[in-house]
Amino acid sequence: QVQLVASGGGLVQAGGSLRLSCAASGRTFSGYTMGWFRQPPGKEREFVAAITWDEGGTAVADSVKGRFTISRDNAKNTVYLQMNNLRPDDTAVYSCAAGFGSYVYTTPYNYNYWGQGTQVTVSS
Repeated sequence: QVQLVASGGGLVQAGGSLRLSCAASGRTFSGYTMGWFRQPPGKEREFVAAITWDEGGTAVADSVKGRFTISRDNAKNTVYLQMNNLRPDDTAVYSCAAGFGSYVYTTPYNYNYWGQGTQVTVSS
């Protein structure tokens, strides 16, 4: 079992930055691909970014490419999502997830464990 706790969300003006953190506990953090997903109001959940356990592979959605960066610190069992140049359409509940394996997973069904989500609101 892996427990995930996401934090760092909040209210920010367009053009601003936030850094989300997701702390994992329970089973060993290594061996899990970590991902971030978001669910905008009234819309389906969508992939944002993912990183393999050895940091050898990363992926980000086209909608956030060049603005968002995913990273992880295995010593701290934490994955980060640095979000720059935020836009109002980035407003969503952001959730982190852990999926066992060595691939960069971009679909929710590849993830075994989910955090509770953190709200990000970007005002215009």
